[in-house]
Amino acid sequence: MTVITANAPKGRLGLEQRRTLAETLTDAVPVPEVGRFAPAARPGFQVHFVEREPDMMAIGGRLLADAGQDLDVMVIDVAVMDGDWPREVRAEVIERVLSALAEACGLPQPSPAWWANFRVIEEGSWGSGGGALSILSLLAGGVFTEEKAKAIRAAIEDRERARFAVRPDGPAQR
Repeated sequence: MTVITANAPKGRLGLEQRRTLAETLTDAVPVPEVGRFAPAARPGFQVHFVEREPDMMAIGGRLLADAGQDLDVMVIDVAVMDGDWPREVRAEVIERVLSALAEACGLPQPSPAWWANFRVIEEGSWGSGGGALSILSLLAGGVFTEEKAKAIRAAIEDRERARFAVRPDGPAQR
């Protein structure tokens, strides 16, 4: 499960760009997340496009409505289920997302005013279908490589152990 939200000034992304980004932003995450390109994983990805009026966004203390067309501002938020997300994998996802955005916009490189946030939703804090979900329940579906599934299980177990570790001054707080 991954939700990618692209926030942009109204009219910045046309219909064809959004069509392209729906696909390329979806494809920016699965390889680092599941360990390979897996078309079966695509239904677990959502891309949302949020358009904001120029007077509802600001950069450097100035509303875009007052700054003119010089600023190409966007914020991409990537929210993923807890798993194996070391720093280099998060960086790879951010680079892939920004690269897909630049390509869809016909630019040689991403604008410095495009920001990408990568958020990991803690195990047990993601819900759908009337209840909380766990990435662990998705590992048996055959989408994740065995190596990646093993790394995810280990990462979740390590975090759980750390949460409940006994400290010299008593049990760790949740």
